[in-house]
Amino acid sequence: MTLLLAVLYGFGVTIGAGIYVLVGLAAGRSGMHAPLAFVLAAVVMSFSAASSAEPGTRMPVSASEAAYIEKAFNWPWPSLTMGLLVVLTATISAATISVGSAGYIDVFVDLPPAAIITLVVLAMGLVACLSTRQSVTLAGIMTLIEIGGLGLIIAAGFWAGSGVVTRLPEILLAPGEISVWVGLSGTTLIAVFAFIGFEHLVNVAEEMKNPSRTLPWALFLTLGLTALVYTLVVCVAVVAVPPDELAQSSAPLALVFERLTGMPLKTMSVIAIVATLNGIIVHAIMISRVLYGLAVQGNLPKVLTHLNSRTGTPLLARAIGVGAILTLALAVPLAGLADLTARFTLVLFAIINITLIRIKFQESSPPAQVFVCPVWVPVAGVVSSIGLLLLEGVAR
Repeated sequence: MTLLLAVLYGFGVTIGAGIYVLVGLAAGRSGMHAPLAFVLAAVVMSFSAASSAEPGTRMPVSASEAAYIEKAFNWPWPSLTMGLLVVLTATISAATISVGSAGYIDVFVDLPPAAIITLVVLAMGLVACLSTRQSVTLAGIMTLIEIGGLGLIIAAGFWAGSGVVTRLPEILLAPGEISVWVGLSGTTLIAVFAFIGFEHLVNVAEEMKNPSRTLPWALFLTLGLTALVYTLVVCVAVVAVPPDELAQSSAPLALVFERLTGMPLKTMSVIAIVATLNGIIVHAIMISRVLYGLAVQGNLPKVLTHLNSRTGTPLLARAIGVGAILTLALAVPLAGLADLTARFTLVLFAIINITLIRIKFQESSPPAQVFVCPVWVPVAGVVSSIGLLLLEGVAR
């Protein structure tokens, strides 16, 4: 994978997983202040992006988070637990996207949500069983479509004279509004979900050309560009449609586009469907890669390391991932899935940062050809991740 393919992969699992599904939930929780939640989430994620880049360039392998734990602590059970926690988080995330996709598909077909979710997950699971290059390339094409859809919303917002620029002061908060800032933490937790995906790049690092250079750039470009796009889209959304109305919509960005342009709801729904389906594909790929990596390390049964002779992919691992995604998608509502995913992700980030701190103190100097971040970065990552979880608990 080149840098371009890696960034497209990161965009696919990040953008498709977030903004198309959760902008309505964010608007419902914080109203006009919702864009600030995405800015705060990007800041929290930036520390963990750097902390993921360093061990990722040290050990560019599948199930990388588990490999970091094993190197830092030399304990097999924490390594397995970490790997399974990564799988669980990705599974909940993919289930969230699956439920969100049903809201957009419902615009076109008159089927029960459970039937739509089942068909979508099974179909995307089959796509994920293609070779890695084929499935990632397809995901890259779908990513370009979904980014184009977000670009249309941003352009329509500014072109239609909806007052995005003149109403920006309504989005800002005064430093003294402590209770509102604390309340914003719950929305920031939702926004964290929207950024989930960039960290999965470490699990495909071994398939990158020159991972010591490609991986850090892919992580930072994915996070930075995603933050910019998200902030602009949410600004347009809360100005174009009253936040309370946006929160009630099952196809929120399609509603925003309809309100801005007068075009039918179906126009943007097509792009949103592509975006959400893309998110399911890339999550299914990542889940199977982690299960495969854990099996290679000897932490799971060796049968999961079997690669199909035609596609070169671990089909059993992918089937297990797809089955788990479908089960959760049918059992848990959207808001609950999003909150669960964000909490598990922050716990994962805290553990990764702690692991990197230990690795740094174990070594007098890092190996050559490794991306190195200052020790204060993982410390800030631990503090910000745990702090957000605690603040969200207070807000509730």
